[in-house]
Amino acid sequence: MIRITKIFTFETAHVLYNYDGKCKNMHGHSYKLFVTVKGKPINDLENPKNGMVVDFGDIKTIVKEEIVDVWDHSVLINGVSPHREMGEELENKGQKVIYCNFQPTCENMLYAIAAKIKTKLPEGISLAYLKLHETENSYGEWFAEDNQ
Repeated sequence: MIRITKIFTFETAHVLYNYDGKCKNMHGHSYKLFVTVKGKPINDLENPKNGMVVDFGDIKTIVKEEIVDVWDHSVLINGVSPHREMGEELENKGQKVIYCNFQPTCENMLYAIAAKIKTKLPEGISLAYLKLHETENSYGEWFAEDNQ
């Protein structure tokens, strides 16, 4: 098995309902997402992807469509909390709001990212690892072996 990683960046705001620190206020981050997949390199001279586990461009397409293009420059709000009203007010003022069915922490965002990416990977390729930097010094990690 070989693991390959592609790195993405996006800007997203979030607000944490009922949090007891300063992050209870809406704020944004420059997120850095590491996506690692694993598989066996193709061994077929006639295949244009010969020698690759998967084309980095294919990973880029999946992650951009499922995560980056959706979450970039948006506000993530816990849609099952009273913050939904705030989200609706923001939407009425032309803001891009994403309603989550979870508290939009780095940890829960990793679960959501994993769920979205896993269903789009080509056959024989599996999601192995995710790392999401919320800041330069703070990040969460998702490992496939911990989530089976």
